[in-house]
Amino acid sequence: MPQLALLYGRAWAALFGQLRRPPRAVCIQMVHSRSQVAEAVLTSQQKPHQEKSNFIIKTPKGTRDLSPQQMVVREKILDMVVSCFKRHGAKGLDTPAFELKEMLTEKYGEDSGLIYDLKDQGGELLSLRYDLTVPFARYLAMNKLKKMKRYHVGKVWRRESPTIVQGRYREFCQCDFDIAGQFDPMIPDAECLKIICEILSGLQLGDFLIKVNDRRILDGMFAVCGVPESKFHAICSSIDKLDKISWKDVRHEMVAKKGLAPEVADQIGDYVQCHGGVSLVEQMFQDPRLSQNKQALEGLGDLKLLFEYLTLFGIAEKISFDLSLARGLDYYTGVIYEAVLLQTPAQAEEEPLNVGSVAAGGRYDGLVGMFDPKGHKVPCVGLSIGVERIFSIVEQRMKTFGEKVRTTETQVFVATPQKNFLQERLKLIAELWDAGIKAELLYKNNPKLLTQLHYCENTGIPLVVIIGEQELKEGVIKLRLVASREEVAIKRENLVAEIQKRLSES
Repeated sequence: MPQLALLYGRAWAALFGQLRRPPRAVCIQMVHSRSQVAEAVLTSQQKPHQEKSNFIIKTPKGTRDLSPQQMVVREKILDMVVSCFKRHGAKGLDTPAFELKEMLTEKYGEDSGLIYDLKDQGGELLSLRYDLTVPFARYLAMNKLKKMKRYHVGKVWRRESPTIVQGRYREFCQCDFDIAGQFDPMIPDAECLKIICEILSGLQLGDFLIKVNDRRILDGMFAVCGVPESKFHAICSSIDKLDKISWKDVRHEMVAKKGLAPEVADQIGDYVQCHGGVSLVEQMFQDPRLSQNKQALEGLGDLKLLFEYLTLFGIAEKISFDLSLARGLDYYTGVIYEAVLLQTPAQAEEEPLNVGSVAAGGRYDGLVGMFDPKGHKVPCVGLSIGVERIFSIVEQRMKTFGEKVRTTETQVFVATPQKNFLQERLKLIAELWDAGIKAELLYKNNPKLLTQLHYCENTGIPLVVIIGEQELKEGVIKLRLVASREEVAIKRENLVAEIQKRLSES
């Protein structure tokens, strides 16, 4: 055995010696390789610096960060919107940020080109959601639900040219409310319009108008004007642009780009310039051409009933029957609506901000059936609040009037005028937190009292509790009102109750 070990040892030594002494050619090659490695390392060390000089730190086009100040305003808007949805009995729902691509295709008409497709991941073709309506319809079909009243707040993505100043982005938040189920005509639709009125009135954005129309009236109008049925959706998409471009430009698009006969376009022009209240609905019932179309008559009948309910809700004066309203999305089947803000003389000092519609929606009775294998339909109607556009308006008004926003909700600051009181401050703040009081302290062992008081004034914290040697000895805490700088001594055991009392009174 010792001889065998010796033989193995010599064999390994010989092999190791060969490995340690490579031939001259190999040595030269290694020298070249080392110099190449050194050069590569040097280049890699320089490269980040070269790249950094050309690198611009920014958010992607059509997106933005929200500062703490902006988040406060945004959360207040969302809280008001969601509280209204809940007041009307809606349940919360969330769906994935991306869906199977096939779930989203052929649902949005011409806007399908704005959908963000994702690279193939794990064998599935995926797309970012374009809105919250199609995922809701997919959810209903997938879970075989026939009835639901839901709200959903979430981000959606669209590959359009962003206009940040008008509140248009590629990534933005939507707030949706929808009623799914078979109900008597126009009752859920009227409630959706009431919700829009409540939200816009509550946000105090100024005067507004809600335009309403019906896709059946539009289709009837196209039919009696001579539009081929195959062009209905395409012409509807053109009409939908009337709030952005002139009738002349819309007419040109329909004739030159979509092949519509000029005389047909002119007949459509006569209709789309009509808008008014329930009297216009009555007038359209008497129209010699529209009154001959079954679809149009169904739409007009529902609009007449809708105005009766809107009158009972006390909001009929906020609603305008507008034949130019089209809502370009393919899935709408009945009543459609869109809310716009009206610039009033009282807002003359403000810079005009053209943000388009601030809320919109309509009836889509066939969308759920597109996902159901047997084509079972679930009638739906809903609305979407344009949070980003509303936020742009509120933000601009705050800048105009110089309004300031508190970025924290801290109610009490724990301070000390002396050194070596960190332990007492930590015990005190834990007591406040445990009582549900929003409190802060400075993360320093021995902060200066003036620094602590300045912090409270700058951040708008209303109360300061001060603990020092004298207070500790007497078993009290000094309570300071930041606004008036008044100070009172409170017994330690009564501190929480006293703070809660003062906060409830403020």
